[in-house]
Amino acid sequence: MLLHVGLLALVLLAAYRLYLRWGKRSGPGGAAQQSQAAPLPRMKRRDFSLEQLREFDGTRNPRLLLAVNGKVFDVTKGSKFYGPEGPYGIFAGRDASRGLATFCLDKDALRDEYDDLSDLNAVQMESVREWEMQFKEKYDYVGRLLKPGEEPSEYTDEEDTKDHTKQE
Repeated sequence: MLLHVGLLALVLLAAYRLYLRWGKRSGPGGAAQQSQAAPLPRMKRRDFSLEQLREFDGTRNPRLLLAVNGKVFDVTKGSKFYGPEGPYGIFAGRDASRGLATFCLDKDALRDEYDDLSDLNAVQMESVREWEMQFKEKYDYVGRLLKPGEEPSEYTDEEDTKDHTKQE
């Protein structure tokens, strides 16, 4: 009899914890309200300096961008990873190449000036290229990261549309 009471209490505790975790999402203000949040429109293609890229870190602007191997990606749809509270939030608004290549999530892996990655070894550079390919498959490419003194490209609406439809 005591065993049955103990099992019943354990089942009720498990059900309560599941309700706390999942029940709030489906109730008022839960997942239904979250899905009503309008997604941001596609960003027009443009090139970014490091300073311009920093504006898209999730604190000053709801859009999240990061650069990998000289290419800038809109990672807003991955905000649970790249948002300010996400495990990779340190990369938002920055050039993430060095951190991804070295598997380092510390601020030390990020540079405040343009990083040409010339000191990375062959394995690390291959890792950067693999990360770039993964980002190309999953996120929208929105432009290039400009080197100091480099002028931004002029993108036409046709180029922008063609590239976006190619990725879908």
